[in-house]
Amino acid sequence: MSQFGTDISSDDIIETLSFFDSWEDRYKYIIDLGRELPPLDDSERTEGNIVRGCQSQVWLTSRAESGRLYFDADSDAFIVKGLLAVVLAAYNGKTPEAILAFDIEDYFTQLNLLKHLSVTRGNGLRAMVKRIKDTAAAQ
Repeated sequence: MSQFGTDISSDDIIETLSFFDSWEDRYKYIIDLGRELPPLDDSERTEGNIVRGCQSQVWLTSRAESGRLYFDADSDAFIVKGLLAVVLAAYNGKTPEAILAFDIEDYFTQLNLLKHLSVTRGNGLRAMVKRIKDTAAAQ
């Protein structure tokens, strides 16, 4: 199970990123976060788990436990795995209501993230968020 959202929160990521002066260092930190994501089993790398709209291959699975949603994600690109970790820190282990109420745009603004990503990466990030929110709305 991923520690993002449980042991590592969105506030932790905002705080840690604020320590870095350069975007090169911030990218390195985001990539390091991605290395902490447990890899998905090959059996979960299915067509149904692919997140559409991402430049890289991205797989996202979800499960509900005790009224909370847990997500596992993986990608074939290091920076994207890091972005998945950033997103999971905001949503993993939360109730569907908390997921739908979370202001992801404010989170991205606090991270100063979107203006440092290519348009296609930004679109992919939004596709990941949409998939998570759609999952929460369906509960």
